[in-house]
Amino acid sequence: MEYLNANQLAENASFQAFTNCYLREIDCGVWHSSQSWQQHTGVQFNPIVAHALELQLTDIKTSLVLAVSYRSTVGRHQITQVYCKRDNDWSWQAISFLSACLMLIDNIYANKTTLGEHAKDKLELLNRMLESQQIMADYLNQRQQDESLNTLDFIASEQSLLFGHWMHPTPKSRQGIHSWQHKNYTPELKAKFQLHFFAVSKSLLKFNSSTTESVAQIITQIAQTDSHSIDIDNDKQLVPVHPLQAHWLLHQDNIKQLLSSGQLVDLGTMGHVFTPTSSVRTLYCPDLDYMVKLSIPVKITNSLRKNMAHELEPGLSVGKLIAGSNFNLNFPQFTLIEDPAYITVSLPDQTESGFETIIRRNPFTKQSSDANPTLSIAALVQDPIHQNAESKLAQSVKALASQKHLSTKTASLLWFDSYWHCAIEPAIWLYENHGVALEAHQQNSLLTLNHHCPSQYYYRDNQGFYLSAHMKTKLQASVPELKRNPDLFYEDEMIIDRFGYYLFINQLFSIISRFGQDDLISEQQLLAVSYQKLNTLRFKLKGAGANFVDNAFNQPLLASKANLLTRVADVDELEAEQELAVYSQFKNPFYPIHLQAKTHHPLTQNKKEYACA
Repeated sequence: MEYLNANQLAENASFQAFTNCYLREIDCGVWHSSQSWQQHTGVQFNPIVAHALELQLTDIKTSLVLAVSYRSTVGRHQITQVYCKRDNDWSWQAISFLSACLMLIDNIYANKTTLGEHAKDKLELLNRMLESQQIMADYLNQRQQDESLNTLDFIASEQSLLFGHWMHPTPKSRQGIHSWQHKNYTPELKAKFQLHFFAVSKSLLKFNSSTTESVAQIITQIAQTDSHSIDIDNDKQLVPVHPLQAHWLLHQDNIKQLLSSGQLVDLGTMGHVFTPTSSVRTLYCPDLDYMVKLSIPVKITNSLRKNMAHELEPGLSVGKLIAGSNFNLNFPQFTLIEDPAYITVSLPDQTESGFETIIRRNPFTKQSSDANPTLSIAALVQDPIHQNAESKLAQSVKALASQKHLSTKTASLLWFDSYWHCAIEPAIWLYENHGVALEAHQQNSLLTLNHHCPSQYYYRDNQGFYLSAHMKTKLQASVPELKRNPDLFYEDEMIIDRFGYYLFINQLFSIISRFGQDDLISEQQLLAVSYQKLNTLRFKLKGAGANFVDNAFNQPLLASKANLLTRVADVDELEAEQELAVYSQFKNPFYPIHLQAKTHHPLTQNKKEYACA
């Protein structure tokens, strides 16, 4: 295999992400066998190429053909070459991956009826795509030979996502961080830094804690070290912010006025040293029982990453809801990492002051973590950084096969069964019994691997909740504080779409696709296993979960978040009404399996029979 440098690796990864989003959201193209395409056009593909995918870019009078070495039913196709032909040409010409991306962007905006109105959006998308690729190249250039990329502990895996999310067209877009600041504040470059603290008049503060420790006690632990004692006035309280956010805050006129009046005192950086997790703004210290999730003045992928005021209290309320239920007892293998405290500065005429700080419990301290590695699903399914290496999922499955003297296929089924038991089935029961649906996507989902097999699932991001409006009365009776959080409740029709996207399309299908791409077991086999598990589960469900599974069985198309179209329209989903991104339709792989099952077993698969079960 030809060795690729950092720039080539970044161009390849960026192209795969962008083009697969285009195929998923805009135009799925026309498939041909590589042999028939080569005979028809004379274009010669690499021997590993099995398929040719033809795209007609009619609005720019151009055709592309993509040489596809791996065709996925549920995930990402692997594309090795691109050829282009203009309408007035006879021959196909090989083009670079970057050139192909630029053509796709041209075609997207060329079909707008009034291009002038969308010129700014086009420039924004171009800028983010190029910026993402450049940042990725910089990260790869500095980390490509770093052996810690293969380490499976929590923070090492958080720092290993150099390619980013394969379902996003600009996975490393980070507007707001200067080039020289990446080494100081990004997980990919293994940054370490202290938090910036302000002493704030207690009359300006809003805070709460559901733990036995007060917010003040938790923050004092974060700020205080053996070599640094803290002395502030009794009428003030420490509030931490990210150093990037501190720089932004200190340039705001209202903050300058508070500093001048003495209601705010700038204490600078101090306390324990933190390192960013994969979200960039959630910070981890192995010596502390808590992480912190902070606002930063940076647009990452789709959105400006800031904590919203309406997100602060729900983390406590939903945590109380789960803790007061029997869910943890029934599903000990599924853990929701709590966000049990918050603090912010409340200022007149401002919904958010910029000081919003969420305190997150840290299950991965030096003292609490065991020898078993815990890593995000995003890290498990990412393409290997080192060429001729294997994905972390493939490494885990092959180690399991070797340890238990199993075939790769048998080990794959064992691994997948354990994963389903930890991650998928409990999430559906949480929705069924408690009306809580999670944004359980790749980055929010972590797995502990015990002897190379999933044994524990962790969900992080206690702002990623949807509560069933149908169960509103019951849930508010259980936790009266939820009456103050009406924005958490959604109609089940909307929840089914969002929950289905995050749990199935984003998380489950990424696992299935990785198995197939790594030639461990076919996607179709794991889809059949998934259908069987859902079918078995369906007979036990009677409420919201039953409707959720029925939707997965009976709809030919599933709602899927369209990250490219969200970027095309330049939507910041965190600012949009109900935080809605753009959604498109995804061909449902369970639907043909269900149709076939109904044909063979018409009585047991009848929906009315389910309702009577």
